[in-house]
Amino acid sequence: MFRTKRRYAEEGLDEVLRHHNQVNRPRKVDERVESHLIALACSPAPDGHDHWTMRAVAGKVVELGLVESLSPETVRLRLKKTRSSPVLQRGRLWRKQQWCIPKVGGEFVAAMEDVLDLYAESYDPERPVVCFDETSTQLLADVREPLPAKPGRPRREDYEYQRAGTRNLFLACEPRRGWRHVAITKRRTMQDFAHQMRWLVDDAYPDVPVIRLVLDNLNTHRLASLYETFPAPEARRIAKRLEFHHTPKHGSWLNMAEIEFSVLARACLRGRNADQDNLERAVRACVSERNAAGATINWRFTAQDARRKLHRLYPCQS
Repeated sequence: MFRTKRRYAEEGLDEVLRHHNQVNRPRKVDERVESHLIALACSPAPDGHDHWTMRAVAGKVVELGLVESLSPETVRLRLKKTRSSPVLQRGRLWRKQQWCIPKVGGEFVAAMEDVLDLYAESYDPERPVVCFDETSTQLLADVREPLPAKPGRPRREDYEYQRAGTRNLFLACEPRRGWRHVAITKRRTMQDFAHQMRWLVDDAYPDVPVIRLVLDNLNTHRLASLYETFPAPEARRIAKRLEFHHTPKHGSWLNMAEIEFSVLARACLRGRNADQDNLERAVRACVSERNAAGATINWRFTAQDARRKLHRLYPCQS
């Protein structure tokens, strides 16, 4: 009301009536047209295009005879107002997300519950539960010296860099004890995996009868790797001290080593490490800090939780 009075006083009655008619004119994009906009944005893109654009959606709506004319900006604004629309990003209509889509069934839930029951057991130092995983990282060297951070200005580094190869990181952690270890190698072959297993048996846990190892389904994560690397008596000696518990295929989120890798990545793997020496120093410092603090992982997801929250994964339900 205040704005109407001010407009009348400043611009006169004709301007008030013109604005009133403009505001209250029938909407070009009503609920029916809006539903078609959303349906088009969520549908497969036309041939020759890998995604819908605002202009393409507007043209298709006009082609279907829903409106006489429609601008790409109107399409953008209407889709932005509804949560049913795809995410808008840089003028494109994105509907795709990368996601792990597992093939579930009895084999999946059996492996899942095996790992979850292992996590739920009371801590037994004579039969430790150790999570094992591996990942790779690039070695990147700066071409130009970065500019240090200053008050009001972040650290600046040149977008250009020099590749120096990749390195593999083997990570073993005992979450209940608050211990972890990272070994950096040039490769991740069967032989590399086998040497990590011998290190666990002989150096990390020389006095325990068995190590219960949680790992994913990578083709090298098998007892066969020991026989591919060592003579049969030595391979059997190591194998007798190891008890493998594999996560389900596409279920590596059940491995707590993934959590440790996430912490490590945020601490020292997102920046540029020019060579293996720099990478080892950064990783060693992070691991030593967490070991000194006795940082543990409080895993709370149990088999009972899985049966309740992931009941759709179970092939038979009572």
